[in-house]
Amino acid sequence: MENQHKNLNVSEIKVQYLPDFKLSERPIITKSSDVYKLLLSQWDTGIMQFLEEFKIILLNNTNHVLGIVNIAMGGKDAVMVDMRVIFSIALTASASKIILAHNHPSGTLNPSSADRMLTDKAVEAGKVLDIEVCDHIIVTPHSYLSMKDNGDF
Repeated sequence: MENQHKNLNVSEIKVQYLPDFKLSERPIITKSSDVYKLLLSQWDTGIMQFLEEFKIILLNNTNHVLGIVNIAMGGKDAVMVDMRVIFSIALTASASKIILAHNHPSGTLNPSSADRMLTDKAVEAGKVLDIEVCDHIIVTPHSYLSMKDNGDF
């Protein structure tokens, strides 16, 4: 019986988040236009007009930005997003809140039914994990739409 346990191969898992800025140096999000300005400063606008990308902004409980994470890159008109990836990253960074963001290479700002379904799914997953989904921003190089401000959730 003792020999059975000696042959188990189990990996050690280490969770680590090492911020490289003081909290006081991080931007604070107070409105959707703050989010858009932050996203534009971090997004490759050349790719923005060619391929659809999905990112999340991680926030603490006082809306200080902990980081921006590239979640997925898709094709011309779609991107596949895995909720497990989003929330595992948010949990690793000890985020209290997240903001979803993606671009529409077409330049249109209307949320698709897939955008709405993804947002609803993220909001529900966040409720289970006590991580608030504050907004879902659709961006183009020239403008943005806040699904929260628009009343889409």
